[in-house]
Amino acid sequence: MMAEENKTEAEVAPEAAAESAAPAAPEGKKEGRSNRGNDGKGRGRGRRNDRKPREEEGDELIEKLVHINRVSKTVKGGKRFGFAALVVVGDGQGRAGFGHGKAREVPEAINKATAAAKKKMIRVPLKEGRTLHHDGNGRFGAGKVTLRSAPAGTGIIAGGPMRAVFESLGVADVVTKSVGSSNPYNMIRATFDALDNQTSPKSVAQRRGKKIADLLGRGSDGASKAEVQADADAVTE
Repeated sequence: MMAEENKTEAEVAPEAAAESAAPAAPEGKKEGRSNRGNDGKGRGRGRRNDRKPREEEGDELIEKLVHINRVSKTVKGGKRFGFAALVVVGDGQGRAGFGHGKAREVPEAINKATAAAKKKMIRVPLKEGRTLHHDGNGRFGAGKVTLRSAPAGTGIIAGGPMRAVFESLGVADVVTKSVGSSNPYNMIRATFDALDNQTSPKSVAQRRGKKIADLLGRGSDGASKAEVQADADAVTE
């Protein structure tokens, strides 16, 4: 103990000088850890920022809420209430679908119905991108519907759930009639039954192994071959 206390100033000076000459650790950086997140390697924040945002499918779809119904389930001790939603979705270019979902809350029921509708969308051929190629009938249960193509400027002559289907489908001119059940579920299913049976000159020509001009020229009276060919070239679906 006495030997340590009797250290001279000459012996203490070199130790102090060595401590002052040692490089100081950078401020804000912990010893023993490497800043791996800045260069984007490892599991740092830099890697998260480099990821591209995930694009959700179906953001451009048109969603129409057709009907909401309050339902109940009898359980032990009472009744459990919920909601059932019927939704129609479409891209406005000839694709549409419908779905229904049940949940305890309205937003959750709508989300379930929308997800179900996106899974079972159908393609409907449209004439000039605005109306149907031909008339059609659909039926489901006690619901019966009739669909008719219409000239430009007619608009959507349909009421209730059927209007939501054609707006989401992208049809601008159509005349419809519903007979029988006015239940929205039956009307929607009957409408999609009629749309599922729609055909186009292009599909019929491919099925029969003929040209579109041959099919269009057969029923035309006094039309020249050039006019028939022009009509055939205008058919896209």
